[in-house]
Amino acid sequence: MQKDYFKDISEIKDLMNKSSRFISLSGLSGILAGCYALIGAAIAYIYFLPKQFDYSSKSTLKLEYIILDLVLIATLSIVTAIILTIKKAKSNGEKIWDATTQRLLVNFLIPLVAGGIYILIQAYQQHYGMGASLMLIFYGLALINASKFTIGNVKYLGCAELILGLICAALPGFGLYFWALGFGVLHIVYGALMLREEKRQ
Repeated sequence: MQKDYFKDISEIKDLMNKSSRFISLSGLSGILAGCYALIGAAIAYIYFLPKQFDYSSKSTLKLEYIILDLVLIATLSIVTAIILTIKKAKSNGEKIWDATTQRLLVNFLIPLVAGGIYILIQAYQQHYGMGASLMLIFYGLALINASKFTIGNVKYLGCAELILGLICAALPGFGLYFWALGFGVLHIVYGALMLREEKRQ
């Protein structure tokens, strides 16, 4: 009797936890986002960046192309995540837009938007060298801040991105490599782990 009582309490706590967390994130969207990032990094490396990553010698035209490259990667990643997340939510009979989703987005966007504005200010002042590290740092902080509204190991991905950004800041001249590692490889690894958990369930 006592065991049943504790089992009921455990199930109630589990239901409450799931009801207050966003659980429809798709592992496949993480893998695809990582692939988009690696392709974008390769394009930037081949066509837009000067030799030896001499940021001070970049022309405004090349900077505009790099920004366009980043915008396209972000757009593809967001659209893919929305489509796959909606698909997963429908198959699981879950709501895609509710108070939990709103709280997740607010907590995710506050550090991300603040970081994006700061990076643009630095770029406008022709301070390009810290761009990659700042992207990783603010993205990591955004993931950590939003992790309390998700189920999964988003917090660990955020910590990894943050640490990678700090290492990138200490090693100037290798920004593109760290950017590709953080937004490309880490996303693919994390997405694959999520996909494996989804298949187990």
